[in-house]
Amino acid sequence: MLKKIQTFFKNNFMLEDGRAQASEHQLNMAVAALLIEMTLQDDETHEAEVESVKQHLTTELGLSESETDELYALAEAEKHESTDYHQFTRLIAEHYSQAQKIKLIESLWEVAFADNVLDKYEEHMVRKIADLIYVPHKEFIKARHRVEGRITG
Repeated sequence: MLKKIQTFFKNNFMLEDGRAQASEHQLNMAVAALLIEMTLQDDETHEAEVESVKQHLTTELGLSESETDELYALAEAEKHESTDYHQFTRLIAEHYSQAQKIKLIESLWEVAFADNVLDKYEEHMVRKIADLIYVPHKEFIKARHRVEGRITG
């Protein structure tokens, strides 16, 4: 992911031998980083997207306000840098159940649709994450339809 976010994770979650800790909190932070990155996929970050992520981070993942704010600040500082999701998606792929992976894909769709506009870069990111965490294409599509159904409801 973004260079400063990678440093944040390295400083907070890496063991001395370079392996990542697989704690629940660390996995939650990886999900948080992906959700925040979703808000940065198009040229505009809408308040609805930010609120969608913040709500998910506090209610579903239990991150503190300061952790959320720090991740947002880091992401905003380098939002035009190239991205690498592998360190986060690898942890999720290894430690999440299939149901948890599908829930993450739904959460990414919720952020993508929060501003009522699905940008091609947002869709690409969700597709890429789904592939990296081994969510089958049919589940990727079902997750999208569930989120769209809740929005148009």
